[in-house]
Amino acid sequence: MAETTLFDAIPQAPNLRTGLVNTLIAQIESGDLAPGQRLPTEQEIVAATGVSRTVVREALAALRARGLITTRQGLGAFVAKDPLPRTFSILPDDLESIDEVLRVLELRMGIEVEATGLAAERRSEAALAQMGSRLDALEAAVRAGGSGSEEDFGFHRAILAATQNPNFTRLFDTFGSAMIPRQWTRLDRMTEADREKYLERMQREHRAILAAIEARDVNAARRAMRSHLAKSYARFEDLRDKARHD
Repeated sequence: MAETTLFDAIPQAPNLRTGLVNTLIAQIESGDLAPGQRLPTEQEIVAATGVSRTVVREALAALRARGLITTRQGLGAFVAKDPLPRTFSILPDDLESIDEVLRVLELRMGIEVEATGLAAERRSEAALAQMGSRLDALEAAVRAGGSGSEEDFGFHRAILAATQNPNFTRLFDTFGSAMIPRQWTRLDRMTEADREKYLERMQREHRAILAAIEARDVNAARRAMRSHLAKSYARFEDLRDKARHD
């Protein structure tokens, strides 16, 4: 297999590390890189792609984290003997651009809007209390100067748990904190007044979701979640556009 074939997708990727990761994953999934096959050396990949050795090492580390490759001391990197069944995951390091965050939000809209309707239909009093507790914890975390990402994740996960369909929470757990990409919000750079405004807006959206679930209003719950995620999407689009103009 020619190295130019192996690496020709990199220029189309949002960044070089992600491009190399995606290219290698595609080659593994297609069988072009077979189980047990040795990958090119770091030096060979650098020569073929023009990326830095650091980029190559980060890409290989990402593949190891997914269980797709293994390394052998003194021998190099090899495709895992049994990389199947394939497991889908989104790691925090995957969100290196706002465009990637927007793609995750699109996925979340596809999952969470319907799940929120199911939560409104099936929720128990205990599940409702859990959601309220998560919101209180989120507010306390942000007021204390934290990002609140773990608490935000906890609130959204509690909604999925209220569906009584464990597949929703299993999927969300696969993504982990990557589903709440708070690193782009820059809370640490906000004034106290701006942080308060941000918290008020976020919690207003969250409370609307919770109120609809409490009322068992399926359609209102879906609308509230769709509105919440769509507003987040719009805010990230604004961040992206501002970054492009700077």
